[in-house]
Amino acid sequence: MIVGFSGNRLKLILFSNPTSTMLQVSRKFEYGLHAVTYLALQGPGRVVTVKEMALEIGFSQVFLAKAMQNLKKAGIARSVQGVKGGYMLGRPPDKITVADIGLAIEGEPHLMRCSQENCQCEIEANCHHKGYMINLQLRIHDLLGETTIDVLLERFGKR
Repeated sequence: MIVGFSGNRLKLILFSNPTSTMLQVSRKFEYGLHAVTYLALQGPGRVVTVKEMALEIGFSQVFLAKAMQNLKKAGIARSVQGVKGGYMLGRPPDKITVADIGLAIEGEPHLMRCSQENCQCEIEANCHHKGYMINLQLRIHDLLGETTIDVLLERFGKR
């Protein structure tokens, strides 16, 4: 996994081949990760509108608003109502992991369909690498789970 900043934009690449979709994260997940890091960079207690975040990060305001709703439901972000309303972090950046954001946005990760309950894979009985793929899925989840927003920001000199 490669994580880095390009200007103010955070980049998360599981494999660096730009034409491959192998293990590619969703755009909604990217929006959520960028939003959380943006909020963390603003400091504790600062309320930011979706419009401000969208303009600063360079994302669609409508799509970002949907991601923010998921983050709010998970307690990662908190909404503030009123004229000076918007969003702020719901927890300190050292208590928010990349896995938390992924779960809030996408739900439980599944690299392949046989890792889900009620597998309907036609070759499951004869599959020789299901265990390997499930182990890979667990290792990716562990990596994302041990990477906090604070660590990301510190690692790339943004703190």
